[in-house]
Amino acid sequence: MTKSGRPRAFDKEAVLDAAMDVFWEKGYEACSTEDLCNRTGLGRGSLYNAFGSKHELYEQALDRYHVYWIREQTSILESSEPVKTRLRNFLEWAIEKDFEADSKGCLLINATMERGRTDSTVERASMLHAEKLEKLFGEIIQEGIDSGELSAELSVTESARTFLCSFYGLRTINATMRSRDMAEQIVAGTMRFFN
Repeated sequence: MTKSGRPRAFDKEAVLDAAMDVFWEKGYEACSTEDLCNRTGLGRGSLYNAFGSKHELYEQALDRYHVYWIREQTSILESSEPVKTRLRNFLEWAIEKDFEADSKGCLLINATMERGRTDSTVERASMLHAEKLEKLFGEIIQEGIDSGELSAELSVTESARTFLCSFYGLRTINATMRSRDMAEQIVAGTMRFFN
């Protein structure tokens, strides 16, 4: 039992998940402290005592998002299937996520579109995620070249960056055009490049 006058304990990860959902739904600017308090169940004082400010909470939510999704994305790319299958599965995973009934798109892409040019926190988080993906793509593509599954017409760096561009372009198009047919055509075209 908590002694009188001491703050109520809370699950920091659950609070971050709740805050992340609010930022994901509303964006940073439209998200009020009241929204965050309502969703997390914390009072204004408790919220700011724990996280410092709305922006610090936003930074931690972006970091949590990055850690969670880079883990899932890595598991797709590092499976035991052939390289081309892994690359295709990765793009098809993006389509499935983007066309779920309750999809809000990619939080990092949303954040970059909203604040990427003015907020170094968003720039850092987005860059970190993109760099990790590029490194993963490069490792997988090199594996495919070494096994003879992929051609070596372009450098590994060029190929990895082309795939990265296709992935981010796909997710952005999915958010704006909302056409699954177009998304599937983009995947097919991208995979023809990796022959």
